[in-house]
Amino acid sequence: MQTSIKTGGQSAVTAAKGSSDRPRLLAADDQQHVLEALDLLLRPQGYEVETAKSPAMVRAALATESYDALLIDLNYTRDTTSGQEGLDLLSEIVALDNSIPVIVMTAWANIELAVEAMRRGARDFIQKPWENERLLTILRTQVDLRRALQRAERLAAENRLLQAEGRPEFIATAPQMQAVLEAITRVGPSDANVLITGEHGTGKEVVARTLHAVSRRASRLMVSVNTGAVPEALFESELFGHVKGAFTDARFDRIGRFELADGGTIFLDEIGNVPLRQQAKLLRVLEAGEIERVGSSRSLRVDVRVVSATNTDLRAACTSGQFREDLLFRLNTVEIHVPALRERREDIPALSVHFLTRYASRYRRPIQGFEASALQLLMQYSWPGNVRELRNTLERAVIVCDAGVVETKHLPPGFGQAPLRTAANDPDAVRLGVGTTVEEAEKMLILKTLEATSNNKTRAAEILGISLKTLHNKLKEYGAASAEAVPGKEEVPSS
Repeated sequence: MQTSIKTGGQSAVTAAKGSSDRPRLLAADDQQHVLEALDLLLRPQGYEVETAKSPAMVRAALATESYDALLIDLNYTRDTTSGQEGLDLLSEIVALDNSIPVIVMTAWANIELAVEAMRRGARDFIQKPWENERLLTILRTQVDLRRALQRAERLAAENRLLQAEGRPEFIATAPQMQAVLEAITRVGPSDANVLITGEHGTGKEVVARTLHAVSRRASRLMVSVNTGAVPEALFESELFGHVKGAFTDARFDRIGRFELADGGTIFLDEIGNVPLRQQAKLLRVLEAGEIERVGSSRSLRVDVRVVSATNTDLRAACTSGQFREDLLFRLNTVEIHVPALRERREDIPALSVHFLTRYASRYRRPIQGFEASALQLLMQYSWPGNVRELRNTLERAVIVCDAGVVETKHLPPGFGQAPLRTAANDPDAVRLGVGTTVEEAEKMLILKTLEATSNNKTRAAEILGISLKTLHNKLKEYGAASAEAVPGKEEVPSS
């Protein structure tokens, strides 16, 4: 299927005339009673419906108006059975603007005609007489997708302006992210310390950089430290610096990260991983505004705003004695929580456009946008790795893409297929009793995964995160009966 959603140009259709948020539809059919039935169904659902009785009327309407979706018949008076007149019209619409979702309908349904319509760019296909709920579901899905892309394109344009001004890109279209944006706007210009919380990969560093960009310190450095990656023995030297001779291999004075950030912002990522002994030293700096280089007895004043981030529950860590409560009070004068990507799906199109544009430019690939079905998969996926996983997925897609748009085949193998569920009442769940060994648990999980995938070993290996060879070796350990393939299942592709 050739339908694609581009990241710019012709597909950036302007909003429909007027300020109404009601989706505007154009329905085309040569039978008046069909048009009247569609109008009666769709207007109470909040749609503005315009009608056309011929391909010529559709062309005239598209020349002057914008629509959120089109419903077009494939059979008109010139050709009442083959659908050729409708197919030709469909091809013209897609060539004019392939971001407009087109749903085709015909009373002469057959699989060949449906396949041809989809190949030419139709988003979906319904047979008359239609099922009301199915038609409404298709329209809601396609209109929401189109509007999300329009928001993404507007946001991409705004971010290009921000980049030109030296500001970081901050993509936030979802209501949940508006609260984050408001907090940044309100707190950013102050010198208050900020604690940013959220799962891995949600974009906490982007929030930190945006806070710095809107602060009075924007002209000075923002220095980032992944505190979870700093060995405990080097923690003080890394953050506060050292003097020559302070320890073996200290052959010269070294400036620390706090001193480097003087006048600016220091971003302490993974702050929950700082060992208790080092937390006390960090607290002293926050309280006194002074540091001492390792091996020196002289204190140095530093003017630094501290922004930190964590994916752990620091309050629970305080309760368990793993994190100092007084340090937490110093760090979270203001706390900003970044929602997981699955909680702000409205951001997925804008982020997808952003990453596609970035990597197409980096790898010099002439990729213009997304196939509609590929973008739908991106929207429906749960994204356990959040924005970081989306970024990596699209970088891979750009690298392997052999077309002008990213298609479903360019997404990772098995992408979008639901993993095994774990609810307590789920018959597919793997339940482990107390005393179960690791080896027994591993065997139960592997065999349950094979059962859930109808013995498709390729798919099972992908779900389990192991190689197909490893899976075969494990099955050999469990016995020949477990290793037997269901006929016709072993070679089923997983994508």
